[in-house]
Amino acid sequence: MKIAFYGSSLLSSYWNGAATYYRGILCELARRGHDISFYEPDAFDRQQHRDIDPPSWARVIVYPATPEGLANVIKDAAQADVVVKASGVGVFDDELMVGVMQQAKPDALRIFWDVDAAATLEEMRADSGHAVRKILPQLDLVLTYGGGDPVVSAYRELGARDCVPVYNALDPDSHFPVAPDPRFTCDLAFLGNRLPDREARVEEFFLKPAVLLPDRSFLIGGNGWDSKPVPDNVRSHGHVYTTQHNGFNCTPLAVLNVARESMAHIGFSPATRVFEAAGAAACLITDAWEGIELFLTPGEEVLVARDGQDVADHLAALTPERARAIGQAARARVIMEHSYALRGAQVDAILREQRNRVVQHQHHMEGA
Repeated sequence: MKIAFYGSSLLSSYWNGAATYYRGILCELARRGHDISFYEPDAFDRQQHRDIDPPSWARVIVYPATPEGLANVIKDAAQADVVVKASGVGVFDDELMVGVMQQAKPDALRIFWDVDAAATLEEMRADSGHAVRKILPQLDLVLTYGGGDPVVSAYRELGARDCVPVYNALDPDSHFPVAPDPRFTCDLAFLGNRLPDREARVEEFFLKPAVLLPDRSFLIGGNGWDSKPVPDNVRSHGHVYTTQHNGFNCTPLAVLNVARESMAHIGFSPATRVFEAAGAAACLITDAWEGIELFLTPGEEVLVARDGQDVADHLAALTPERARAIGQAARARVIMEHSYALRGAQVDAILREQRNRVVQHQHHMEGA
């Protein structure tokens, strides 16, 4: 099928945490014979911070973040069998949502792919005129980055015909064990952009342990932290390119995952970092959220912390031998159960089933 995918960016992970998620799933769909066109705006300096060149498995159209650029890419939706609008493009989100779905041909599959379902649902509940909420009944399907049954139920209550979570996963060709990188030497490392609904949790789960363990070294990677006051034993690295993720994950004694407030509240939403770290056989410490055991077994494949004190206790008790054992167990689990090959097969099956349903309905309408 010809898939037109309108998202934030396939080429750059700069202020764009969904990049590796898009790459993993869309590459697998291409391997299964789908023709992928990805439309991304030239915005937020992402094109100046590309992680990858345009891949062989997708046609990437970078359009000017202007009304004219928007109008041009909306027209292309009419050529596709599947039209996907992702959340969080960052510019003209509402206009893009309405435009591509109106432009799609009658028998095309119309999908909203929500990579931040908790935040989108909160916005829709507060605004009956929200662009996504208004168009939901006209869509064939909502796919989400995570969220489990709570998100599925919420979307159906708001008018979605169906909602299916497609979780993050591991691309073992991209994230794997490597030799330590001296730039990332520390006891505990955290990678994530500075965002309003994450900052307080980073203070609790990362900066508080640094205060509690002044003789240990801490490293924070990601955009926006340079201006944040931190303890003396914390250093900031800035943006970490995708190609550097393996070194970042393999070098510290342990790496930390901190969910954003909305994701932690709803649960069942493992971040991309969880699988990337596990793929590199890193010893992962994560903040507690409902559903973690569906992905990694606490105490064996991941260490779970309820607060900053728990993080400090885990780190103080952690030996290099135990860290290696936990990391290796996590890597074995995600390769077996949480690869993008499996996610790609899941989405491929969903698309084929939904497309057949739409085509059959269209034929029925034409014959009536």
